[in-house]
Amino acid sequence: MRNIVAIVGRPNVGKSTFFNRLIGERLAIVDVKSGVTRDRHYGISNWNGVEFSVIDTGGWVCGSDDIFEEEIRKQVAFAIDEADAIIFMVDGTEGITPLDEDVAEMLRHTNKRVLLVVNKVDNPAYLGLASDFYKIGIEPLYCISSINGSGTGDLLDDLVAGLKKIPLELKTSELPKFTIVGRPNVGKSSFINCVLGEERHIVTPIPGTTRDSIYTPYKLYGLEFLLVDTAGLRKKGKIYENIEFYSILRSIRAIENSDVCLLMIDACQGFESQDMNIFRIIENNRKGVVIIVNKWDLIKKTNNTLKEYESMIKSKLEPFSDVPIVFTSVINKQRVFKSLQIAMEVFKNKNLRISTHKLNEIFLPIIEETPPPMVKGKKIKIKYITQLPTSFPAFGFFCNLPQYIPDAYKRFIENKIRENFNFSGVPIEIYFRKK
Repeated sequence: MRNIVAIVGRPNVGKSTFFNRLIGERLAIVDVKSGVTRDRHYGISNWNGVEFSVIDTGGWVCGSDDIFEEEIRKQVAFAIDEADAIIFMVDGTEGITPLDEDVAEMLRHTNKRVLLVVNKVDNPAYLGLASDFYKIGIEPLYCISSINGSGTGDLLDDLVAGLKKIPLELKTSELPKFTIVGRPNVGKSSFINCVLGEERHIVTPIPGTTRDSIYTPYKLYGLEFLLVDTAGLRKKGKIYENIEFYSILRSIRAIENSDVCLLMIDACQGFESQDMNIFRIIENNRKGVVIIVNKWDLIKKTNNTLKEYESMIKSKLEPFSDVPIVFTSVINKQRVFKSLQIAMEVFKNKNLRISTHKLNEIFLPIIEETPPPMVKGKKIKIKYITQLPTSFPAFGFFCNLPQYIPDAYKRFIENKIRENFNFSGVPIEIYFRKK
């Protein structure tokens, strides 16, 4: 476990910029338009050897009828409940606003440690305005600039000095990362909320509610991993906002950084071209994959409905069709945890290592019985097979004429590998090399 530090405040005071500086990467979306951050966003920071988790929250707004802003207030409250320390950020260029006073009033009722941070003080002219924030009644007060980093050293020194001493466990970077991907509004955030047993992520009927990729630690029933919720991936023609464009980049980067992707589709809409595009992104990045058919409770069924639906999907996935498919109803909590168990199995399959002796013992007789076709009167001889030291299953077949191996024979070899070893849900790469 780590100490948790939450960054709270009204919209557009620089919370996400400061969050990105703490974790050392542009993980949270930053835009001049207020209200961009909607969900809680998690990251890991390290200052003077002390590691702690950071939560970036949406801007606190009161008295609004906007559906997102009502949900953001709930998310901020959740973050405060989770945190060991709270950074209350205000804008030094604008002085105290009624929303700042509302946030301060809320924080006075918590027993958590609060540090008042006046941001955007990168000019001596703003120091006078910054001193006005002492009226809020929260001390100490720190003047910083999230953009250029001035003043953040003193703030972080005092922050980590007051954190509880907690022995480090397994680093989250070492945990398997299971990324939930799919088109907008198929139920990704509802899936994570169901797994965690709380409304951790904002859920509304409006497609595109989730804009950031959100990493959430999970540990239960012997399973331990990071769940990653992503923004829905739409076709390029349906991307209207710059923010949504950045969200899609975050989703693709989340796929690149994941171990297993849970590709969620809407049972009522079927496996569409955009689902296929997402699947190919996962395959091209050589990630494990589980397909989740959500909203299965809405489908009228006969005796063969499930088998027919599964066959339809696998026919579209060919030649990589050795993929587990789980039919779920998140709203009814059907087969949700089974999806996670299968994802963990796929993760183990992705990390399966086979000894060179066993590979040669199994495959040399298969190759002798069904050798590659002759080319220009020349016989192709495969002498040696080994698994390569890659982060995904890859195998080297050493032979005399690798350039003449046809694609059909490569698919034959891959099918034989899958028949003999469990690589379900994992793309396999086969390389033929000169001996």
